[in-house]
Amino acid sequence: MNSPWIKRYHPAPQAPTRAVFFPHAGGSATSFFAAAKALSPDVDVLAMQYPGRQDRLAERPIEDMGTLVDRITDELMPWTDRPLTLFGHSMGSSVAYEVALRLEEKGVRPLGLFASGRAAPSVPLSRRLHLADDGELVRHLMELSGTDAQLLAEEGLLRMVLPALRGDYRALETHFPEPGRSLACPVVALCGDADPVVDPDDVALWERHTSASFRMRVFTGGHFFLDAHLPAVTQEIRDHIAAMTGR
Repeated sequence: MNSPWIKRYHPAPQAPTRAVFFPHAGGSATSFFAAAKALSPDVDVLAMQYPGRQDRLAERPIEDMGTLVDRITDELMPWTDRPLTLFGHSMGSSVAYEVALRLEEKGVRPLGLFASGRAAPSVPLSRRLHLADDGELVRHLMELSGTDAQLLAEEGLLRMVLPALRGDYRALETHFPEPGRSLACPVVALCGDADPVVDPDDVALWERHTSASFRMRVFTGGHFFLDAHLPAVTQEIRDHIAAMTGR
């Protein structure tokens, strides 16, 4: 089942469950390389690779959330022979939520959704970064501290990164989640206590988007708190899967 959408950095073909990771805006599947290593061989990790970056650089980014989510859902269906846990960070949380809704419509209920570094879908977006000039986008990246300063100083690298980033923000900021929809699977919300763009109170509102259980954990750190807390985060995933499967 080779697909440009799915990267398996540490395949675990004998694992009883799978976890699907969705990157942040402008991000790529490689941001979850370490998480895949930490969870293997107990969990088979599928890291999503959106068009317009790394090995898919020649492809145009998908700038419509509905189209992006439909494509991802179609790509994931062959992998639903084992239970799936979805994990998204920042924009990836929004993508994972919409994918989870579509999977449930198709009769595939995930073991859970981990929404990391993202306000609940019911919280309106205040920024319109897809309309910003390149300088403002770079300043935003520096504010989040999610991109190496050396990368931001390299004009050639920036030219490669910014189209995907802008396309992702356009998909995110022009999407308006359908009100009143909720998941049947549990939701676990994670955030950093010093995130400059995400308020923990807004993260707590994810509870409204599931009819199942909800749990929230706040870590020390900013928007990319995952970098410093990867062992704790992957343990959260392990514990949730164990609780849901009895293993």
